[in-house]
Amino acid sequence: MELSGIGIVLIVFLGIVVFFVFLYFIPVGLWITARFSNVKVGLFELMFMRIRKVPPGVVVNSLITATKAGLTVTTKELETHYLAGGHVPSVIKALISADKANINLTFKQATAIDLAGRDVFEAVQISVNPKVITTPKVAAVAADGIQLIAIARVTVRANIQQLVGGAGEDTILARVGEGIVTSIGSAGTHKEVLENPDKISKLVLQRGLDAGTAFEILSIDIADVDVGTNIGAKLQTDQASADLKVAEAKAEERRAMAVAHEQEMKAKAQEARAKVIEAEADVPKAMAEAFRTGNLGIMDYYKMDNIKADTEMRESIAKPGGSSSGSKDKGNKS
Repeated sequence: MELSGIGIVLIVFLGIVVFFVFLYFIPVGLWITARFSNVKVGLFELMFMRIRKVPPGVVVNSLITATKAGLTVTTKELETHYLAGGHVPSVIKALISADKANINLTFKQATAIDLAGRDVFEAVQISVNPKVITTPKVAAVAADGIQLIAIARVTVRANIQQLVGGAGEDTILARVGEGIVTSIGSAGTHKEVLENPDKISKLVLQRGLDAGTAFEILSIDIADVDVGTNIGAKLQTDQASADLKVAEAKAEERRAMAVAHEQEMKAKAQEARAKVIEAEADVPKAMAEAFRTGNLGIMDYYKMDNIKADTEMRESIAKPGGSSSGSKDKGNKS
């Protein structure tokens, strides 16, 4: 009796386990929901989804939503997109929103956009309700040298046909900033820009900045324009300071060259004076040699000495500070 009771309990337990395993691999409740929603899906198809590690609830509920919205989608397409790493509910919501808004969006395009990493449902929402992008502060300089700082608001709408492979918001902001800089730079004075800021919007829109992007630019509005620093005056001041430093450097170079030349001349003068002294030192030797050889007599020596004294007297008289007494003494000596 005890063994038979334990066997019955085991059989009941195994039966319960088998029942839950059966319900896990063959979700009968989900199949009944699909049948009542006019969605044709078989029990074995749901079981094979479990085996392929595809959640049947995601596929079937998305298929029911699409069928109720009037879209034609198969379980194979949804299952393939899920296995590829896509977001099936987001794709179905995007297709329904596009269909209600009369936007031409196919299932293939929606899955491609989703697999590319973009939120396809958000893209459809932006296509229906345009998005406003605010640019950071863009600084540019007008022709008169005054800096202007502008902020623009760009209204864009998603371009469904170019969402795959199209550039994003960063490219739009970069192109708009470049257009603002070009427009302000081409203005004659900063007052022209302040008086008519809409000229910037018109010039930027004419450049076709949305080419190759995932968005279509609807409008560009200048939200704010502030006056910055006087870049032209600052550049001129910096240039004048640089020119002054260059001139000072050149003057210092010329002064150094003049000092070097002066020192060189002094050195040459000292060298010449040394040669004169050296030559004068040879005169007594020559006179002594002349006395020994008989070429110079005593009277010749006195005549030469008188001529020398007379010359010194004349030089002392010619000097401004020369005294008369000195000249008389030298005359008497003569």
